[in-house]
Amino acid sequence: MSADGSHEATTTHAAAADAATHSSGARRAAEALAGVAAEPGAPKPDPILVADDISRHFGGVHAVQVEHLEVQRGTITALIGPNGAGKSTFFNLVTGFDRADSGRWSFDGTDITGQAAHRIARRGMVRTFQLTKALMRLTTLENVMLGATGQRGERMYAAPLRFWWSREEGRVRARAEGLLERFQLSHMSDEFAGTMSGGQRKLLEMARALMVRPELIMLDEPMAGVNPALTQSLLGHVQSLRDDGMTIVLVEHDMDVIMSISDWIVCFAEGRVIAEGRPDDIRTNDAVIDAYLGSRRSLSKEARDERD
Repeated sequence: MSADGSHEATTTHAAAADAATHSSGARRAAEALAGVAAEPGAPKPDPILVADDISRHFGGVHAVQVEHLEVQRGTITALIGPNGAGKSTFFNLVTGFDRADSGRWSFDGTDITGQAAHRIARRGMVRTFQLTKALMRLTTLENVMLGATGQRGERMYAAPLRFWWSREEGRVRARAEGLLERFQLSHMSDEFAGTMSGGQRKLLEMARALMVRPELIMLDEPMAGVNPALTQSLLGHVQSLRDDGMTIVLVEHDMDVIMSISDWIVCFAEGRVIAEGRPDDIRTNDAVIDAYLGSRRSLSKEARDERD
């Protein structure tokens, strides 16, 4: 990265950290997590997602072996770890896109073990993907409208009866247009999704996910491949979702991003949870340093400034 690009990224993360510190959602999250121990499997005061003894093997490889994990409601919880640590596989299992070999998990107090992805989404737990899943030959507005569930017009017998569902479609369109405005995509409303940049498609996926009116959104590497200018926009949207009362779980490799916006961090290694805690806890955790961060990441800002 050029010097200008590095400075821009640093400014972006500093702005995100400042916004996170002063937002109402960040303060609520900090209060909720104040008495939680920084250790694997730590119980939370109001968990929205609880996973027990989840395992997934691929041949002889133990991709996921999570004994116990709770996600506190109304927080931004980040999953970190080296490539192959099991983060995205864990996403796939709890959202119904893959089947676990064993284990149980619940969402908002309801057991959803083994349920199909569309049923889990209708309950209010949705996800995005590292590789965006936009339908390239539909417009941006049409892509977002597809996220709405329970539309009468989608039923085969009702589809020809436009008078029966046209008013409902109008409400869906209005909501989709509102979300496009929220994510600053209104100018792309009538453009094919295939003409959008990678960063714009990330925003599109977030907007489409919100059509379900979810309580928990799982974001798989939302900042990957996004330029620094759009990263600031994405960070702001993630924080605003938390401030609106939603729970965010994200997988991300940019540690500056993680440390700037996360309320709680869970570190995976070889399919297991090896550490949990607040950003400051994780930054100085020996197990995390050995498995992922490296010694430089463990240094305080003042120490890094002195070394540099």
